[in-house]
Amino acid sequence: MPRDAATVYVGNLPWESTEDDLAALFGEFGRVVDARVIQDPATGRSRGYGFVELSDPKEVPGVIAALNGRELDGRALIVGLARPKPPRH
Repeated sequence: MPRDAATVYVGNLPWESTEDDLAALFGEFGRVVDARVIQDPATGRSRGYGFVELSDPKEVPGVIAALNGRELDGRALIVGLARPKPPRH
């Protein structure tokens, strides 16, 4: 499986969520290789979404099932398989 098969998208994040918060939350369900909260380059503020890479792509379906819709600081998370970025022309 390609490495991207182990990466999940996390949306509707609370604005104050950090990469450590994501790693801790997802670490309950699998081994986290990388966790990123996407920030606006101009302001440094979170854009409300991020990505978590797990060590084993086989863990992804269980992680999505466990965390999609789960509340974090009053917000229901949107968790799904990350899609590759479309090529720019």
